[in-house]
Amino acid sequence: MVAEKHDTESTSTSDQRTPQTARELFDALPPLPGFRAEAIEGKLIVSPLGSPEHAWMAMDLNNALISLTVERGWKAAAGGLNICIEGPRDSLAPDYVLAPPDCPRWGRGELLSSGVVMVAEVVSPSSVHTDREEKRRLYALGRVPVYLLIDPLADEPAVTVFSEIKDDAYQVTTTTLIGTPIKLPAPVDFELDTSIFKV
Repeated sequence: MVAEKHDTESTSTSDQRTPQTARELFDALPPLPGFRAEAIEGKLIVSPLGSPEHAWMAMDLNNALISLTVERGWKAAAGGLNICIEGPRDSLAPDYVLAPPDCPRWGRGELLSSGVVMVAEVVSPSSVHTDREEKRRLYALGRVPVYLLIDPLADEPAVTVFSEIKDDAYQVTTTTLIGTPIKLPAPVDFELDTSIFKV
């Protein structure tokens, strides 16, 4: 008589670890068409993509900077890219990103913040606090040289540029009403006609 040997391999998924942090949960998410996912200061935020006007403002910025991106050999994207903030590893999805083609990455799908030239956010009703406060702090912490905030929801619609990082905070803040030109400082070094953001 021959003794049978049975494999007792477990078919459980015990080797798959349950995410313990917002960042780990973010990393485990499948693609979410029509939504933006971000890991911000210990929170996972999943929100629907903005209104057509929101998307158009990001594209208007992209169009205004096309000649600059071609001249300098940079790459630009209006939405669709995530930025990994070095240090806390928060993952932000700006409305616009400007970066060199060899920008370092976190994994395959995220650009590392310290290699990005500029980011821009368009404030929407669901992102007022996040865009005005949390992202300003995180982009500075991640060493993004220029943060452009397009705020059509302010009492007086305005555009603000944050620049010159020291002690993990932007030291220079320049605000102008939409319709007035604003200087995007180095390394961008471009005068932006903000009338493109009028709705």
